[in-house]
Amino acid sequence: MAVILSGVGFWQHPGWSAAGVGKPSEILVHLVPPVRPSGGSGVRLAAALALSTAPLCALAQDAGPGGAAEPAPGQQPSSVQRVEIAARQGSTELRRAASIAKQIYGREELDRHGDTNTLDVLRRLPGVNVDAGGPRMRGLGAGYTQILINGDPAPPGFALDQLSPSQIERIEVLRAPSAEQSAQAIAGTINIILKEAPRRAQRDLRLGLADGTDRPMANANLTLGESRGGLGLSLPLSVFEWNRENRVNLQRAMAGADGLPAEARQRGAQEVWGWGYNLGPRLNWRISDDQTLSLGTFFQKGFWNNRTDYTNQALAGDPVLEDDQAANGTWQNRRANLTWANRFRDDQRIELRAGVMQSRWTFDTRNLRSGALRQRSVGGGSDDGITQAGKYSLLLGSSHTLTAGWDLEHRDREERRTTTDAAGQPVLPEFEGQPFEAQVRRHALYVQDEWELSPQWQLYLGLRSERITTDSRGGGTAARNTSSVTSPLLHLTYKFDPKGRDQIRASLTRSYKAPNLGTLLPRPSINAQFPGRDTRNTQLAPDRIGNPLLKPELATGLDIAYENYLANGGLISIGLFHRRLTDVVRSEPALRSVSWATVQRWVSEPQNFSDATTSGLEFEAKGSAADLLPKAVAGLLPNARALNLRASVNLYRSRVAAIAGPDNRLDGQQPWSATLGFDQRLTSLPLNIGGSIGLNPAYDTRFTADQLVQRSRTRSIDLFAQLAVRPGVSVRLAASAGVQPFGPPNQTTTTLQSNGDVSSIERHTRPQLNLSLDMRL
Repeated sequence: MAVILSGVGFWQHPGWSAAGVGKPSEILVHLVPPVRPSGGSGVRLAAALALSTAPLCALAQDAGPGGAAEPAPGQQPSSVQRVEIAARQGSTELRRAASIAKQIYGREELDRHGDTNTLDVLRRLPGVNVDAGGPRMRGLGAGYTQILINGDPAPPGFALDQLSPSQIERIEVLRAPSAEQSAQAIAGTINIILKEAPRRAQRDLRLGLADGTDRPMANANLTLGESRGGLGLSLPLSVFEWNRENRVNLQRAMAGADGLPAEARQRGAQEVWGWGYNLGPRLNWRISDDQTLSLGTFFQKGFWNNRTDYTNQALAGDPVLEDDQAANGTWQNRRANLTWANRFRDDQRIELRAGVMQSRWTFDTRNLRSGALRQRSVGGGSDDGITQAGKYSLLLGSSHTLTAGWDLEHRDREERRTTTDAAGQPVLPEFEGQPFEAQVRRHALYVQDEWELSPQWQLYLGLRSERITTDSRGGGTAARNTSSVTSPLLHLTYKFDPKGRDQIRASLTRSYKAPNLGTLLPRPSINAQFPGRDTRNTQLAPDRIGNPLLKPELATGLDIAYENYLANGGLISIGLFHRRLTDVVRSEPALRSVSWATVQRWVSEPQNFSDATTSGLEFEAKGSAADLLPKAVAGLLPNARALNLRASVNLYRSRVAAIAGPDNRLDGQQPWSATLGFDQRLTSLPLNIGGSIGLNPAYDTRFTADQLVQRSRTRSIDLFAQLAVRPGVSVRLAASAGVQPFGPPNQTTTTLQSNGDVSSIERHTRPQLNLSLDMRL
């Protein structure tokens, strides 16, 4: 009799195989380890499978007299049977086993608050903040944080705030880069893994209502999954709408329309509304035990509108006022990726990927004064790309994996914009209506070595070389920008006791931030407050233009962290990081002679400005109250085991060398941030309640020698309650306060110039309620 065992890990590829051939009275099992998945979980998976085989061996030996199983009449004396064993690990165990430092958040964290968009999930993660530019890590601007979808860079225009958490399998947060993924991650990487095809039938439906301006806003999420033999199909669909009101208060003291000092206050009411949908079909085909083929697609489309009306108050002089504005537009993203993986030998595996993506967008923006059209901008664009990647993995012994691969991308981008004045005449005749085109080519080669040196030491060595070339054309000019970065990477993990729960991680890496396409295009954008060709604007209202000569920002980073893994999935982590940056990019307004005006204008153009350093201390704790609190305190709680606590505290410091202190920090990096949260399962009712709070202090940033930016403190609060009506059906009520509908917090930002000019913007929105019904069909 022969028994063949095949284990499948969470990563959906054969992880371990066992084969044995022996006498009818015994089973001889040999575990043969093929190429292990990244993260070093092969040893633990092997142990789990070894334990799983013990009962099977016992059953075989006890099946008949003498331990031999009697064949049925007419049956051959020997047969081959196959047993599938699915080994899944929790988020905390996956984090502990990973070869590089990462935080993993699965369905429990994604479903806890009943969020309707992914940004609301991200804002509660330790060390992650959400601002107008999207999620940011370690207090650094959004451009320093890499956003990946299934391990690939997110397509241009991808709207995280319109992605439902129900379409996500898990979220991975990496503090330092790896060779397999792009090293454009100075602050870190957020990798969003979309839903995979299930191994069994799935029918999940979520219906939701959120409070809107005039009526409740509806959203629906349907997930269908089916598995037949080696085929698995998943079809997640999300439909949503929004309608929210914000308050915008402006106050300015600067030169007025006549060039003399002036001051004004404006109180604005902003309404934003629209609707959209996401669709993400995925097909997995297990061709054989060693070969798989998967097709992942994603479609996203939305229609947006906003309207802002101001009540104006002139306090002195002839002030320049912000126009009322009405705008609408569309966006859409389409993406498809085909992945083929083959373990052609027990110790070798190859994976090939190919993908296509398309992005489209349109906009129509009208500036109004007393209801009359003052300026209009109409346009849109497209961004089409193809990608191809592959990697080859070789197992060198039982705990040593060598991987080499490549990553290629080609994108074509085209933008069109026409801006006209009240009479319908072009504001910039030499630029309006002309297409701006760009080609982006990215080539990367990498190699990485994951090696368990001993039960206590784990080593990761990586080297990635990436080159990005951008060719842009438009407005009668052509420019080329090339950036090439080689990133050596080292990650080391030490376990105090191989069977214990304490470990130390250390990383030494090179990362970078490439200039995005918008900062490279040399097309000017005229400030709408001073549109005249013979009018001089101010430092607080500059024109903007891209710089095709920008170089990438480079960073050398050191990360050290101590992790203590508690029972029942809890952990305590404390870490330090340091980054040394060169060629930091910053836009500083300068008075220049320009081709689009007869007088000098203030123009803001990005420049490689200075070197900088940033450091920080990061603390995270999560787990049950019984595990985290002292026994004397936990004993006072009625059910400490059912009370889960979460907390994170982060301290940040940075210094830009070219700017004199104090407050010469990197733009947008707050001195500290903190999040606190809990959830409690009640024993008397099938009810789960919880909440979280996020805190950031007020702080100043010396942006340039002449400009200081002050930001007020921010607070966000989330509360939820989930009631299990019956098995497979639950109702969730959630409330949030302190955040805008599309991510940024309620905050006041004040800009002060050395000449006395002041501009202040306050943005505020009221609390939001969400009611959802979850059903397993």
